[in-house]
Amino acid sequence: MKRILFILGTALLTLFFATTAQAAVTTTITASAAPTGTHLQSGAIGCSVNASTGIVSCTTYELAGVGGSNARADLNATYTATVQCRNHGGQIVDVKSQAKAAPTTTGDLSPKNGRLSVPAFNSGPVPSAGTFEAQATCPNGNWTKQLLGGTTTLSSFVYTLHFAGFTGNYITITGP
Repeated sequence: MKRILFILGTALLTLFFATTAQAAVTTTITASAAPTGTHLQSGAIGCSVNASTGIVSCTTYELAGVGGSNARADLNATYTATVQCRNHGGQIVDVKSQAKAAPTTTGDLSPKNGRLSVPAFNSGPVPSAGTFEAQATCPNGNWTKQLLGGTTTLSSFVYTLHFAGFTGNYITITGP
């Protein structure tokens, strides 16, 4: 009895810490958006964010039961930053700027023997200062734009896996 309680307690603590660490990331699997019988064969479905770089990394996994259905995985990340607009008199106005990293994709994935291998991949590079400055709107064209250092952050990302011929995405992961 003690052994069962110990195992159950350990499992609950593991679940608690895993859920707490990934609380900002949501994974949704929609069974109707895939061939009947599709299931995870190996690996782990998930994405994480590197806190120091802001790069989103999604794991590799294999789905079984997909028959001959092709699929495609896509990852889109959006970043925000503060750009300062400065006029010739020295007045400064902070402007929020939003930019999207270049979307990344696996391209078309073809199954082999009813199994689909989905490779790991990362979001595109974090947008440059020039990209944020180009997206910012200052009071007029005479103001100078400059990215405020240390303000670039990942505001959101969306990872999807979509099977050709099906409506909707089988896997959707959003964060943070």
